[in-house]
Amino acid sequence: MNILDVKAQTKSMIDDLKSICTNYGLGNASSEYKIITEVFLYKFLNDKFIYEAKKAVPRFSEMTAVEVEVAMSKMTEDDYELMLMDFGADTAKLKREHFISHLFNNKNTQDFYKLFDNTLIDIGNYNIDIFSVKTGGQSKIRLFDSLSQFVIEREKKDGFCRAIIDKLANCSFEKVFIQKYDFFADIFEYLVKDYNKDFGKYAEYYTPHSIANIIARIMVPEGDKNVTVYDPAAGSGTLVLSLAHQIGEENCTIYTQDISQKSNEFLRLNLILNNLVHSLPNVVHDDTLLNPHHLNDKGDGLMTFDYIVSNPPFNTDFSDTRDILADEKYRKRFFAGVPNIPNKDKGSMSVYLMFLQHIIHSLDTFKGKAAIVVPTGFLTAGTGIQKKIRQYLVDERMLRGVISMPSNIFATTGTNVSILFIDCEDTEGKVVLMNASNMGKKIKVDGKNQKTVLSNDEIATIINTFNNADATDNFCVVVGYDDIKEKKMSFSAGQYFDVKIEYIELSQEEFTEKMAGFTSRIEKLFEDGHNLEAEIKKGLEGLQFEKN
Repeated sequence: MNILDVKAQTKSMIDDLKSICTNYGLGNASSEYKIITEVFLYKFLNDKFIYEAKKAVPRFSEMTAVEVEVAMSKMTEDDYELMLMDFGADTAKLKREHFISHLFNNKNTQDFYKLFDNTLIDIGNYNIDIFSVKTGGQSKIRLFDSLSQFVIEREKKDGFCRAIIDKLANCSFEKVFIQKYDFFADIFEYLVKDYNKDFGKYAEYYTPHSIANIIARIMVPEGDKNVTVYDPAAGSGTLVLSLAHQIGEENCTIYTQDISQKSNEFLRLNLILNNLVHSLPNVVHDDTLLNPHHLNDKGDGLMTFDYIVSNPPFNTDFSDTRDILADEKYRKRFFAGVPNIPNKDKGSMSVYLMFLQHIIHSLDTFKGKAAIVVPTGFLTAGTGIQKKIRQYLVDERMLRGVISMPSNIFATTGTNVSILFIDCEDTEGKVVLMNASNMGKKIKVDGKNQKTVLSNDEIATIINTFNNADATDNFCVVVGYDDIKEKKMSFSAGQYFDVKIEYIELSQEEFTEKMAGFTSRIEKLFEDGHNLEAEIKKGLEGLQFEKN
């Protein structure tokens, strides 16, 4: 079976799991995402365990997965424990009673749902030291919860859990573990596509892979080593995962924070699927602005990072914490100010400006690089916090450039967006400003929302033009910090494009002929205007006569 077949089979399994949820009254319920993602993760961990067992024990290498499980069931406790010691830290440790085959063979027992739930919970507890994320209070959130709890009718719980096990036993991920990001990025997007519409208060819009790919290949065109990557509003982790893949998963450590539990569960799944288990302890569930948890070694300030990527929420009501964040205690971090609370729509508070200041404050001051998705209006706002931040980036000589993207590049928002690139090493000021707003093809998503999709050639053009700083008419311009100051801190490419006037050489006879034509048309327009004026005047006189 080739990779495309495995991908199709995997997507079919996801569809089957969603159908099971629908059949048991859980379709579109708030619990559906948890059921789908946790069951998928259980399947992944089970198959990954068998894959690692075949590598650790030479005699298993030519066996089928079923044969390996049978052989492991016959091992002594000591031999089994020795085998586990050869597994890498990115593989969850399973007891033999945790295998899908064990549940499948016992699915007809009475109260099977209890065995099903207890198995998942035990796996979570058994691996909680590594495979968990932290809350703001430092509690650990384990991998799995009871899933049968979401089926209200007790007599249907067994059927629900049996249906799930039947679907998991019919496919295998064994052929794709060497694929890592290339395979699982697409699978993850398919897995969560129905659940990414509401990631919570401070979570990202789901970031298209085209955007994540552009950011990663511009920030790290040739990879890097031993670096840190951070996203303070990580959402499902699309941006940090794409950047980590570009750097090399083994060459970076990821740090994230997000206030949404749902987002953090998706992010954890994404990290596990993509061989970044070593970063799980750095995933924090809490309010980044109010309680940032990634601190320096002394604990008296924020940790600084080599790379920061983020697609923060643009407008969100944070009026409950606004005055706290405006306190002197936070003044250094929020140097440009805190948005005021509007009289009418509190949801219009520009929370992205807070994240942007937090990111600037969290960058390594010598070599830090960042890419942040912002509303395009940020580029030209003439006053307020927006202009203060732009002024700071220019004054501190840390701006690399901006790419203005096409409208509807995100299916979930019609807001025009741009990508702001910050580079603390760009002190000379070779700033690249690009207008890619005319690129892409518009398509319908789910039969209603319109989305703009970039082709592979367009993505390559954006990346290559930006990285090479190639000035191109009406597309890309390269400017200095002094040029930006002359334009009142505008980061919009369009304000720097040369206005070109085309000249056509005419003979005296041609010029006289054209001028005569212009004169004739102007005289005709004046004549028509006078006639219209006369008709209006006549009509008004008639109305006055009738009134009298």
